[in-house]
Amino acid sequence: MKGIAMREQADILIKNCSLMTPQFAILDGQSVAIRDTRIIDMGKAEELQGKYEAKEIVEGKGKLLMPGLADAHTHTCQQFLRGRTLGEYPMVWARILVPFESSLSEKDTYLGAQVSCLEMLKSGTTSFAESGGVHMHKVAEATIESGLRAVITCSTMDMGPFIPDSMKAASPEAAAALIEDLYQSYNGAGDGRIRIWFALRQVMTSTPALMTLMADKAREYNTGLHVHLAEHRDEVSFCLQHYQKRPAEVFDQFGALGPNMLAAHNVVLSEGEIALMKERDVKVVHCPRSNFGSHGFPKTPTLMQHGLSIGMGSDGAAGSSLSLFDEMRVFRSGLHAFWGLPIFDPVVIPAEELIRMATIGGAAAMQIERETGSIEIGKKADLILIDIDQPHIRPTHRMIPTIVESVNGSDVKDSIIDGVVVMKDRQILTMDEERILYESGRVLPDIAVRAGI
Repeated sequence: MKGIAMREQADILIKNCSLMTPQFAILDGQSVAIRDTRIIDMGKAEELQGKYEAKEIVEGKGKLLMPGLADAHTHTCQQFLRGRTLGEYPMVWARILVPFESSLSEKDTYLGAQVSCLEMLKSGTTSFAESGGVHMHKVAEATIESGLRAVITCSTMDMGPFIPDSMKAASPEAAAALIEDLYQSYNGAGDGRIRIWFALRQVMTSTPALMTLMADKAREYNTGLHVHLAEHRDEVSFCLQHYQKRPAEVFDQFGALGPNMLAAHNVVLSEGEIALMKERDVKVVHCPRSNFGSHGFPKTPTLMQHGLSIGMGSDGAAGSSLSLFDEMRVFRSGLHAFWGLPIFDPVVIPAEELIRMATIGGAAAMQIERETGSIEIGKKADLILIDIDQPHIRPTHRMIPTIVESVNGSDVKDSIIDGVVVMKDRQILTMDEERILYESGRVLPDIAVRAGI
């Protein structure tokens, strides 16, 4: 009709929410329009509601819209180890983790990955980096089903006295072939949400030939290289004894250290290694609860001063939950106690930096920061809505510190990934949560017996 303006079409309209900007300002009374997996518009609620006709409305009143969290280092294959490693003496990895992983069947891996995906979705994670385990095609299938975004690789080890033959590659070429097969089958799957990377489990389980080949393959396929780096003192001692160099220097010697490397943990780095990693543009990922519990406090203030890209990871469910909100809170307290209190510095790590690590920092580690990690027009709609109308969140003087100190994963009400609502009012829409939890409870005792743990 004459005089009536036609409204533009949108797939989703998030209506009347508070919104976190890339600069960590909080804007109230906002709406966001989504179409074809991406954010197409954002602004004052009254303006957008009259501008767009949406297929689906997500109510944002009393909620904070923020980027989905990016778990930049996890182990979905260790999901069924929850509660088993706390209080154990070293080496937990050799005595428990490796025997456990080597005993998993394809069904175990698939079911564990499903539970892991459920937990991530329900605690605000929208993308993750899986560092490798067994039967990784089943992890890819579970992730596709869940709607999550992920970079996935296979565990690659070809030496080490405590590594069972079932997990040890017959040769570097065999390890590469396993990942290449996974790449051919799943890279780009899930409408582009799945990416397959190459990997090195760690220096102590990699021959020089394996380190060189994995680095070469990652460059050949123009993809990432996921490693554990400088996690503990035994690793440093090993490298000094065998190479007369420290771990980062060993990776550099064999061509692995570069801008496509996602290096997890980074607890025992020297000043020289930090400078080298900055020069090579390595992406650092910290796993606070895992590291504080067994290996120590990283030199995060120094890493920040050097300008390295820093992400955050859960390191899997064996020793903690998968909630990055919990990681932020523990990280802030630990670094404040270790680095801040001795020098009377209460802001040794600002709240904004912690949120940056758990969002755009993790996205950068996964090489997807141009696509996700912040709320901007043109970026993928990977978003979560937090219920902030609760007494443990507001009223508040400053929302950003309150997110770090008070918000829990259970406060996440809605989750949107790739422009699709995957959780609404705490209900997962892509997976049968009740069935998955029932089946996982049945298989857990048998897995423990098989693994001898």
